[in-house]
Amino acid sequence: MADNRNNIRKYRRPLNLNIGMMVFGVILIYVVICVFMYFRTDHIVRYSVQEGSLTSNSIYRGIALRQEVIVTGQDAGYINYFAREGERTAVGDLIYTVDETGRLADYIKAGASGENSLSDRDLIALKTDITAFMHGFDRKHFDEVYSFRHNMESMAVKLANYNILENADALNDASSTTIINYRYAGRSGIVLYSTDGYEDLTLEDMTAEHFDEEKYERKYLVNNSLVAAGDPVYKLSTVEDWSIVIPVEKSLADELLEKEYVEVRFLKNQYTAWGQVSIYTNEAGDTFAALTFTNSMITFCTERFIDIELLLEEEKGLKIPNSAIVKKEFFIVPKAYVTRGGVNGGDGVLLETYTDEGTATTQFVETEIYEETETDYYLDNTVLRRNNYIVMPETGEKYAIGKTGTLEGVYNINKGYADFKRISVLYQNEEYSVVKSNTAYGLNVYDYIVLDAEMVNDNEFIYE
Repeated sequence: MADNRNNIRKYRRPLNLNIGMMVFGVILIYVVICVFMYFRTDHIVRYSVQEGSLTSNSIYRGIALRQEVIVTGQDAGYINYFAREGERTAVGDLIYTVDETGRLADYIKAGASGENSLSDRDLIALKTDITAFMHGFDRKHFDEVYSFRHNMESMAVKLANYNILENADALNDASSTTIINYRYAGRSGIVLYSTDGYEDLTLEDMTAEHFDEEKYERKYLVNNSLVAAGDPVYKLSTVEDWSIVIPVEKSLADELLEKEYVEVRFLKNQYTAWGQVSIYTNEAGDTFAALTFTNSMITFCTERFIDIELLLEEEKGLKIPNSAIVKKEFFIVPKAYVTRGGVNGGDGVLLETYTDEGTATTQFVETEIYEETETDYYLDNTVLRRNNYIVMPETGEKYAIGKTGTLEGVYNINKGYADFKRISVLYQNEEYSVVKSNTAYGLNVYDYIVLDAEMVNDNEFIYE
């Protein structure tokens, strides 16, 4: 019997296509295409309008302006201060001494001044200064550390006052001539031991460069340093009235000027005060606001740059993102030319048209009203055309369409298409705006609007 195993062939099952597989394949291809188009297409995101508020409180870093007088020295030698920086001095108070030989400095370095201790008043003042510095310190303004160190050194100067005076008297008695000169305050004021070139600065002198702290330089008048006759030796703030100047936008400047007085919170100690507003715009177009106070100057007398917060009113209304706001142009038409008609009894105008025979006639054209004033309506410019004539219903008087105006608004998508709605902004920051609620032709709470107005066109159907 013949061996037929070599003649065995593998059976190939025929491809059995049925209607179910074909439908499944079509659906699969459709799904893949939809997924691909989904990721390649920019998606319109809707935003639900809610009631809300934006606080217009703003934080600024301002420049303190005071009436300051720089006092120059009469003698050459080593200077020693006896009045603590930031304290008020009266006429005739001892401010500093000048050691012409340097022998007093040798006494001090040798410890001849003896031991001193803090009084309760000095201890409280020292703790207050340290606490205020700790709470108000910002690493972005590390230069404040040097100012704080200078203030602490000024506090230490006061501790050795009496013994230093005794040494000075002893040196003068031992010498045939006066080698220690005493210098007293010629006028009252708050004594300061630094200069920065801002002493004579006024609101009208302000420029943007004055706020560049990288270019700002303060020169400290150091105790026991060598001075020449005519050098600055100390500074006096002579008047309690003072100002803080901040750079502001023109819109905020107008708002502040209208208020006349603004409540300010000082971030250093959280104290609040009312400042009188003055506005100045320089030749470069930079606008500055000066807030003038009648108290608290002594608290900040050693500081030139001060952080403040403007405590303005809170605006309430409908809160919307700024990305949803768009501007659109409309035709402005006198109210007398707008009437009601058509199948739906909507608002519209009588548009002048002509028959095939050239006879003039009118046709009612329905158009939406987007805003109104005492005399005019703002009408959609997609329905009407420039130089079209519309007819007044009562008199037949004609009006050529041409006057236009721009309105600010958002695209409402409640009806499935982009419908422009007029808004009136109450307050705006970098991200959101608060607009008036319950306005004619405007938005209502819970309306849906397009989050990014640049992604849609007027009357475009929305597919989310």
